[in-house]
Amino acid sequence: MLAGRRYRLEFDFGQQVFAERLGGICRSVWNTGLEQRREYRRRGAYLSYEEQCAQLAEAKKDPYCGWLADAPAQVIQQTLKDLDQACRRHGTWKVRWKSRTRWKPSFRFPTAKHIPIERANRKWARVFLPEFGWVKFRMSRPLGGVVKSATVSRDGKHWFISFLVEDGIKEAATHARPERGCGVDRGVVTAAVTSDGEFFDRRHANGTSCRISGTGISVL
Repeated sequence: MLAGRRYRLEFDFGQQVFAERLGGICRSVWNTGLEQRREYRRRGAYLSYEEQCAQLAEAKKDPYCGWLADAPAQVIQQTLKDLDQACRRHGTWKVRWKSRTRWKPSFRFPTAKHIPIERANRKWARVFLPEFGWVKFRMSRPLGGVVKSATVSRDGKHWFISFLVEDGIKEAATHARPERGCGVDRGVVTAAVTSDGEFFDRRHANGTSCRISGTGISVL
């Protein structure tokens, strides 16, 4: 199964400045690409991911768009791919713009071979990011699988890297106890209510507590 692993990056000043710039480039590519798609839809036409990638390659040759060359090609191509998937899933008119004030800078490296990882010691490791070089991060937990891609994002004043890993765990074909299956409704007033009519919170569970997981509720 695919799982996410998030770690705090330790950018130096130059890497931090470049990360902000790269995030801004990706935001601009997203917004420009979305406007293109909406303009095509106004004319009753469609614009594909492949066509936008071809236009992006041409735009890099324009002296006024030289800033596009500052970004790794795989990163801005991935931005267009994410836009394409969003438009397919939600429709072009429902996809949102990425505002400078509301959007948190982020960008993705989709190819694992371009982001090698080396373990330094029990607490620290480093990852090689194209155009950044080696960057340290706190190994707060094991990766626990094979890295497929990495997303860099800023949360507040800190930068983080999220690895998508294949952990080798297979999803169960059938429920371990199918005769005990039930529906769960999560709420605000009551933490959870099952299809059997049981309530799980401090007011209704007589002091007991519970843990809710993807396979059901366990009373503790």
